[in-house]
Amino acid sequence: MKPVINLDEVELEPRAPFFQATGAAADRYDARVGQIASRLGLTKLGCNVTSVPPGKRGYPAHNHYANDELFVVLEGVGELRVGESRYPLRQGDVIACPAGGAHTAHQILNTGDGELRYLAISTRLYPEIVEYPDSAKFGVMGSKPEGPDGKPGWFRFVGREGDATDYWDGE
Repeated sequence: MKPVINLDEVELEPRAPFFQATGAAADRYDARVGQIASRLGLTKLGCNVTSVPPGKRGYPAHNHYANDELFVVLEGVGELRVGESRYPLRQGDVIACPAGGAHTAHQILNTGDGELRYLAISTRLYPEIVEYPDSAKFGVMGSKPEGPDGKPGWFRFVGREGDATDYWDGE
């Protein structure tokens, strides 16, 4: 595996089905993503190119309990939301989003007329808990042991705290 990739070689593709916005959210969210880290053989560091169309957000506002994220704006203009604060974004800006509670929840919005393109870089620590404060949801993610097919699985659950099942339910 070659340890170098040029950004011109990174093809942008629709997000995985789990991350494709549906219903009313499709009016506000959209992005195409080009994988980098996996193509370079990295397993403890994530990196991709994300491209967000004008007027859209790539992802809901969220914060990570375990993983830090870093973004580098490659092209376009936008806005970073962190909690109640807003910061204008332009080419060359570097954005730090450390792991933490809801006060670290962040979201990037394309406020320009063209694509907003950025590098998204993160640690890859699992299991991970992600909060979505706007919708009072949380997500839990982690890898599963290898299955009968010899491939590791992936565990993902999104819910709300009020929907919890009792520990002893069904035992």
